[in-house]
Amino acid sequence: MNRNNVILAGLIGAGIQASRTPALHEHEGDEQGLRYLYRLIDLDQLQLDSNALPDLLLAAERMNYTGLNITFPCKQAIIPLLDELSPEARGIGAVNTVVLKDGKRVGHNTDCLGFAEGFRRGLPDVARERVVQMGAGGAGAAVAHALLSEGVQQLSIFDVDVERAESLANNLNQHFGAGRAIAGHDLASTLSQANGLVNTTPMGMAKLPGMPVPAVLLRPELWVAEIVYFPLETELLRNARALGCRTLDGGNMAVFQAVKAFELFSGKVPDAQRMLAHFQSMNG
Repeated sequence: MNRNNVILAGLIGAGIQASRTPALHEHEGDEQGLRYLYRLIDLDQLQLDSNALPDLLLAAERMNYTGLNITFPCKQAIIPLLDELSPEARGIGAVNTVVLKDGKRVGHNTDCLGFAEGFRRGLPDVARERVVQMGAGGAGAAVAHALLSEGVQQLSIFDVDVERAESLANNLNQHFGAGRAIAGHDLASTLSQANGLVNTTPMGMAKLPGMPVPAVLLRPELWVAEIVYFPLETELLRNARALGCRTLDGGNMAVFQAVKAFELFSGKVPDAQRMLAHFQSMNG
């Protein structure tokens, strides 16, 4: 087996022990006849924060890593440490995949494509006039680009950091046209007029239980999408489903961002349906 058939990849993030990503990549690698190893680099377990990124990237290069996936809270902090960005990553302002090749660190964003594919499959015919998005971080930037690309007319972005929400809205309006995105201020009022709600915050993860919006603001006509996938049924989705809302869990985004990352790391086209089936079997 030559070195081209050996892939060493990893995921850098905080609180990622429940991640399905290693199993997704390694299983598809086996199916493709690759020696594919995927490691978790959990900042919480290592008692580090995003300030450790320069050291972690250098270590990965020295150990001949093929590439790294990047998740919360590092998707924007990683950017100054990279040599190049793909057009998608530059436009979105966030990176979730870094390819290490020929002494260069090239940042990509497969979250946008991943969410868009899941949205098309899971909520193909929902109303898209007004949508509320919770969160304006790295994942939020990618999801916002996907939502506007998929025909959402106006996206209201709420974040605990109002300046961050305004900055993302400005970036989106430069790409998609004035007024397509706004930083939200009155959640109850805005949500009462919205067709859909998307959570891009880590709220709802096993390590951050809770809901990004009060349950009383949900109503049956609202569709609700989530990017958290461990657990697959977050408190937000459980409450939404109890009301009869149409919902989209974070599984599809997790799978389809991994499909593209696998291709970037290995140079081989993965079987998306096989990866989706494998993901569902892990949650069965």
